[in-house]
Amino acid sequence: MALIVQKFGGTSVANPQKIKAVAERVMGYSRKGHRMVVVLSAMAGETNRFVDLANQMQTIPDPREMDVLLATGEQATIALFAMAVKEAGLDTVFMVTPNTEPDRMKRIAAKTTGFIYAVSLLGDQVKIVTDRMHTKARIKQIDEALINRHLDAGKIVVVAGFQGVTEDGDLTTLGRGGSDTTAVALAAALKADECEIYTDVEGVYTTDPNICATARKIDRISYDEMLELASLGAKVLDIRSVGFAKRYKVPVHVRSTFTETEGTWVVEEDKEMESNPVSGVTCSKNEARITIARVPDVPGTAARIFDPLTSEGIVVDMIIQNTRDGALTDMTFTVTRTDYKKTMQIMTRVGAEIGAEGVTGSENIAKVSIVGVGMRNHAGIASTMFKVLAQEGINILMISTSEIKVSCVIEEKYTELAVRALHDAFALGKG
Repeated sequence: MALIVQKFGGTSVANPQKIKAVAERVMGYSRKGHRMVVVLSAMAGETNRFVDLANQMQTIPDPREMDVLLATGEQATIALFAMAVKEAGLDTVFMVTPNTEPDRMKRIAAKTTGFIYAVSLLGDQVKIVTDRMHTKARIKQIDEALINRHLDAGKIVVVAGFQGVTEDGDLTTLGRGGSDTTAVALAAALKADECEIYTDVEGVYTTDPNICATARKIDRISYDEMLELASLGAKVLDIRSVGFAKRYKVPVHVRSTFTETEGTWVVEEDKEMESNPVSGVTCSKNEARITIARVPDVPGTAARIFDPLTSEGIVVDMIIQNTRDGALTDMTFTVTRTDYKKTMQIMTRVGAEIGAEGVTGSENIAKVSIVGVGMRNHAGIASTMFKVLAQEGINILMISTSEIKVSCVIEEKYTELAVRALHDAFALGKG
């Protein structure tokens, strides 16, 4: 039988009833003889609630203490899941007395047939070792010994997603979507047969079905395409989880918690995938643009601008440099909207240090992208995208390309219009 890692997101475990349903689903696999490792997120809304509480304490919450706070969400969920298994009667020692009620005797008799045991483990118990970058830590290694001991004892192992521990014992969290990363990293470390990511949608779609009614589920998608989609705003999988899957060749099955429908397999690229020039359209509103105006156009200026952001763990996406007269240049780049305030603080200081005229920024932007491994073999994809946006009266503010994607930064108010127009232009709604 297979070793399967299953991850269930916040909407899948949003309340006690859903947690019980997830427990029953997992136990169904266990009854068939599969060795099961389950990774759970915090209940839907809990992480946001903790963030709001933290913001009431500090304008910019201390990252280390933020991790201590946020890690409690997953701790609660895994404990409740283990309790749900035990309440199902599959992990309990029953005491029967002469006064035991007849109905309870019947329940005990049913429950003591075919025990399945569950054990919950936190990230520091498993020893999911990370770096020290609090609130967005990266996994360095996993000690799978404890999990294997519990699996060998026939237990369902339920692990808190999203969290780890530094080498000197500090709790860390992996950032938004970190439970996906936990699941795939565990699957890689344990050499699992497959990793199933359960969510509230039935797989990966050609675009967001909430934006475009003709969005179609994709049966199979390559690691590279999924990496691009995840990095460009698709919320189905965290980009780091796809990176782990690609590196260790872990087959990932994205599917719905609430149906038995086959989902989307994220796997190695094959020739059939190359036949379609575009596989999907995605968008991200979690974008902010920052411009440092009239900085000296001399060697080392870019490093002086971006090194402080790297030190703070802030990821820069698009970068455009415009040369001015008089050996001056404007530097424009994008970061996530969640990093906007911190980035502006850093850039205001850096701008003064390098003699810039000023620093300006905007959060009213979005990024729209098309992705497909078939772009390597098809000409004119980018020009088609530009024409479609022009026809809709949408101005392009910035452009970024790679071998299998084209991204455009536009005004946020045109996001949904752009997605629908591009989805139709590349006929992605047709099977």
